[in-house]
Amino acid sequence: MNRVVVTALAAITPIGNDLESSWASLLAGTIGIARLTSFDASDHDTKIAGEVKGFDATKYINAKAARRMEKFAQYAVAASKMLMDQAAWTIPAEEAHRAGVIIGVGLGGLEGIEAQHKKLTDAGPGRISPFFIPTIIANMAAGMVSIEHGARGANMCTTTACASGTHAIGSAFSEIKLGRNDVMICGGAESTITPLAFAGFNAMKALSTRNDDPEHASRPFDKERDGFVMGEGCGLLLLESLDHAQRRGAKILAEVVGFGASGDAYHMTAPPEDGSGAAIAMQKAVEEAGIEPGRVDHINAHGTSTYLNDLCETRAIKTVFGASAKDIAICGNKGQIGHLLGAAGGVEAVFSVMALHTGTIPGTVNQLVADPECDLDYGASGPRARQAEFALSNSFGFGGTNACMLFKRFEP
Repeated sequence: MNRVVVTALAAITPIGNDLESSWASLLAGTIGIARLTSFDASDHDTKIAGEVKGFDATKYINAKAARRMEKFAQYAVAASKMLMDQAAWTIPAEEAHRAGVIIGVGLGGLEGIEAQHKKLTDAGPGRISPFFIPTIIANMAAGMVSIEHGARGANMCTTTACASGTHAIGSAFSEIKLGRNDVMICGGAESTITPLAFAGFNAMKALSTRNDDPEHASRPFDKERDGFVMGEGCGLLLLESLDHAQRRGAKILAEVVGFGASGDAYHMTAPPEDGSGAAIAMQKAVEEAGIEPGRVDHINAHGTSTYLNDLCETRAIKTVFGASAKDIAICGNKGQIGHLLGAAGGVEAVFSVMALHTGTIPGTVNQLVADPECDLDYGASGPRARQAEFALSNSFGFGGTNACMLFKRFEP
């Protein structure tokens, strides 16, 4: 089995259009949630979101090509260029068949679906764009990144709701560990801040309606949390076998040591109240790493700011880590960036690796009212200097799908 390492990171988020600005804003406590600008939300119950601000696709993609991509694919291609720039490497033709792309996307081109459906109803089928189908399918993020960089290895998309990005990273990890590929671009991308998405999530009563106070609307683990806030963006990692990374002299940021996946087998949208499905995924990641649970010292929590998720995740952490759960430095990024759906696991994995690499663990904003049932160390006081050895990144999605990645501070 190959050892697998992380050699580059990239992010586009509601608090920054690249990794450096996103990470600096995260540590500064910057909140990227505000009143919606993407569409007129006057008739919607929720009027706030974590939108990416000031993104210009043409900085990374020529204007004609950009017009033929939905925003989620634009984010993926732009982030992939940042990723490979940070890696200071291009894929040689002779290695192309051993370099792949797996990018998780939850809903794909929902904006394009809505726009083209309006054309259909207003003007008839003859007005539908010939690029409609190719642009809206979820695997187009991976496909366009593959084309951009000449990656001819495994090319696929994981679509598992809010766990999509994490499943993509786990799948890429497995590809390299098993020797099928040497290099993988992986993570998550999403942009579904649209009228239909908001109407659907509001119908489920899943979104926060704290419209008059957007900066305090997303409250992971806070007693008065009232739902998640939708966000958008992309988070990508470059994974390589250790041998490949060392041969090319790559800078190694962390090692990937475990991946856990499970199913709740319980309900379409609600987790079991004991958090047992999430606990199975965390336990599997720890077991693959071959360590005792007590050695995990940082968790980037799924932390959606919904009543059940935060409660059940807390219970799951206690189940897996026992008495040591209270010693783990936990953070929840969604208070600052919102819930990026299929991109959440990608961005949060990026931040998990940054925590290991920099020795700084982000805090969790908006814990304003203590919840006695969510009583672990979520970082309410802000970022903490800590040389963590292991970082676990959690993602849980509708359909009862759970995924967890375990990263380790790199030691040759």
